[in-house]
Amino acid sequence: METETIGSPLLWGGFVVFVVAMLAADLGVFNRGAHTVSVRKAAIWSGVCLGCALAFSGLVWWWFGSERALEFSAGYVIEAALAVDNIFVFVVIFSGFGIPDRYQHRVLFWGVTGALVMRAIFIVVGGALLQQFHWMMYLFGGILAVTGIRLMRAGDHASSPADNPVIRLITKYMPVTDRLAGEAFTVVENGRRVATPLLLALVAVEVTDVIFAVDSIPAIFAVTDDPFIVFTSNIFAILGLRSLYFLLADIITRFVYLKQGLAVVLILVGAKMLAMDFYKVPIVWSLGLIITILAGSIVASLIWGTAEQPKVATAGDDELTTTGPARQATTA
Repeated sequence: METETIGSPLLWGGFVVFVVAMLAADLGVFNRGAHTVSVRKAAIWSGVCLGCALAFSGLVWWWFGSERALEFSAGYVIEAALAVDNIFVFVVIFSGFGIPDRYQHRVLFWGVTGALVMRAIFIVVGGALLQQFHWMMYLFGGILAVTGIRLMRAGDHASSPADNPVIRLITKYMPVTDRLAGEAFTVVENGRRVATPLLLALVAVEVTDVIFAVDSIPAIFAVTDDPFIVFTSNIFAILGLRSLYFLLADIITRFVYLKQGLAVVLILVGAKMLAMDFYKVPIVWSLGLIITILAGSIVASLIWGTAEQPKVATAGDDELTTTGPARQATTA
């Protein structure tokens, strides 16, 4: 594995400041209060996030050369594609817990913020393991290949988010109300604090990201071992996930061949990692192949695919009963 890295403390600090500023602008300026995110607004924010990623890639090219810029681009494409696969799971989560459109941004904002922190931890740990134990490269490659094969063979039906073991653990030890109370994650009901469906949806989103991180972090280490490139490409992809969800939520199930495309990419990236000591695939080939496979799966889906749209919550009442009898909730 390569040992030279490009991330100085100034670069790391500057990038973290940029991310914090983006999050603050998102929640504190452009998305204050509960509201439904329009497709137009989602498209604008998706364009802004993509533009920032392209501009950053250009800066990496200028500062550190084409090889690092291509590594960033390949990592970003892989992470963005895996993030798109997250969107279908988010649709199922919001449908399962009956979260109205106008509260979904709040759940995704805090879910993505938590994901940024967890990804940073995973990247630091993964990078340290690869530096200390070279054989971990083969373990990561094997995980990717097996994950790709399992994804290729997996069915299209998603399980209910309420069946998640973490959700079952929370509902076992913490009182839960079946009513929404505005944007509150917890409320006081009958003198005790209880969780609302919004909190359960947030936990489900966080658990989903942890599961996907197990695939995505090894995948990006297959194209670069520079921690700064790994971190920045991951974060740019995650930053654009919220707006991408609101842009694609209504049509994501039309991409019926996307999972197969992702499966092929994971298998190839895993094989690349396993063969790295014997033959290093040029990064430009890797990037071109990844884009071709993913673009081909999306085009094939739009031409030949048919999809069943999952039932998505469209309720507007702040105290909509999602399951069980209605109960009065008092916001704390």
